[in-house]
Amino acid sequence: MLNRLKAILADFFQQADLVLLGLCCASTVFGIVLIFSATRYKGDNRYVIIQSAALALGICVYIALSMVDLEVVMKKWRWILAFNVGFILLLRTPLGKAVGGNRAWLRFPGIPVSIGPAEVVKITFVLLLAKQLEWLREEKRDLRSMGSFAFTAGHAVALCGLYFVVSSDMGNGLVFLFIFFCMAFVAGYALRWFALMLLGSGAAVAAAWQLQLLPTHMRDRFIVLFDHTYQPLDAGWQQTRSLLTLGSGGLFGQGYLHGTQTQSSYGTSLPARWTDFIFSVAGEELGMLGCLVIIALLTAVIVRVLLVAKNAQTPFHCYVCVGMAAMLIFQTAVNIGMCLFVMPVIGITLPFFSYGGSSIVTLFMAMGIVSGIKKRLPAMRRPGRLLR
Repeated sequence: MLNRLKAILADFFQQADLVLLGLCCASTVFGIVLIFSATRYKGDNRYVIIQSAALALGICVYIALSMVDLEVVMKKWRWILAFNVGFILLLRTPLGKAVGGNRAWLRFPGIPVSIGPAEVVKITFVLLLAKQLEWLREEKRDLRSMGSFAFTAGHAVALCGLYFVVSSDMGNGLVFLFIFFCMAFVAGYALRWFALMLLGSGAAVAAAWQLQLLPTHMRDRFIVLFDHTYQPLDAGWQQTRSLLTLGSGGLFGQGYLHGTQTQSSYGTSLPARWTDFIFSVAGEELGMLGCLVIIALLTAVIVRVLLVAKNAQTPFHCYVCVGMAAMLIFQTAVNIGMCLFVMPVIGITLPFFSYGGSSIVTLFMAMGIVSGIKKRLPAMRRPGRLLR
């Protein structure tokens, strides 16, 4: 058994993507440093301990999934589809937990942290969608036809709709749609279908807005983007404090563990500072330079994933990598946009940096899958068939 483990680790260090692992670990450690500062006023290291344990577990998951052959796994695609639906529906059982108006968390007895089904389902959704796109290509279906587009778009819309109806979590629901758009675009779908889908979505949102079908708190989060004076002590409170926190840091920041808003325990200080607004914490204590380091690390992770996609030897592997990169791009852009008051607060955390044990483990899971794809490439320099 010990010899087998040594052989697996030796194979991992020889062929897996150690650069990607290093970037993920560096980002997470940086995040833990920020979380320690953001939660210091509580006098409780629980958040740091959980995040550190998630990092250790995430590395193990990364190593394990680097060894997995996705082609074998996807032979059980029906089970994966059933898992996606069942895992989301668990939110409507007594295991479901409502936080901030969204029933987006599961609390299992004996497990000290909550688990967000969306974090896991985003990964399995990418795998299933990549399998669909590969099947269409193998069957020589016309990817520019409406039928092909509807086949995959229906999957994405159905999953997004199910998740939103069950959880009321719009943020993670939109991640599914963004992943679909990116993967379908790379696959070569006709642009007219994207335009039609966007117009349809816009019309549906406009109708829901006019008919006042959207929850009041959700409407307020969009209104405040265009009128920063709207409900400054309610809907606009979080982002107003975020802007104040970011702006007070200047170029070099107020100093680690010395941020006025970050270290304050008063009710008027920065809310959700270790989750949604961790980027603002970096801006206040480490300044613009700290924020640029965060952006650089996340950009490096995304570019590394796209590099693996570019060199992928099969369309399926390319689609998977593009889906994982799309997930990171959307979450990064929306979270930073939330902190800058240009995006609504929709509960999207900053990948690798925000607190969340299940988020960290699933992110390393996603990157482990990418590493497994890279491990099976003859060389990173040879362009793949799909993106050549």
